[in-house]
This record gives sequence, C-alpha cells and structure tokens, in this order.
Amino acid sequence: MRLPETRDLFARKLEFPMSRDAVVETVGDEELDAPAGENETIGEVLGRSETDEFRSADDLYGTLMTFVGDAFIGRKYYDDRGGSSLAIDEEDEEVKL
Repeated sequence: MRLPETRDLFARKLEFPMSRDAVVETVGDEELDAPAGENETIGEVLGRSETDEFRSADDLYGTLMTFVGDAFIGRKYYDDRGGSSLAIDEEDEEVKL
C-alpha cells in the first residue's frame, strides 16, 4: 500500500478517537510500499510513536508520516531550488556552513 492511500484506509476502517493498540490490531499488518528500501507495516511505524490515542484519520496519518523510515523519504539534503551555501560532510552527515 502506498503512503497516501493510508488516510482513506483509516477513514474507512477505523472509528475515532481510537487507541494506538486498537489501530495496530485493526490495520497494523498492512504493509507500506517503500520507494527505496524495505517495506514496513503500519504497526512497525506506529511502534516508534509515543502517541496513545488518535482523534481522527488525519491525526493518525500525520503521525504515520512523521515516523516512517528513511526508505520513504527522498534524497537527504536535496534542494532543487539551486545553489546552496550548505555543504554536506557525507561521512558523518553533518551540515556545515
């Protein structure tokens, strides 16, 4: 399942407010397709969050987007807006001015 499709899944299958445990029990086994790397389940992603209850599908979706792994994120430090005065030390991934 692609990440944007999860919001619709949450709205269709869940009733809010809902606890994290109930979300994981209901849809936690749904696998998320990672564009670059290994797929993860919704349960694995929510396991990184300390949120105990979600008020809405949007609230749950926001938490999911916050805690997905690097495989769901585009190229780190990429800026398509042109020249940047920042340099990246790739060895320790620190941004240097």
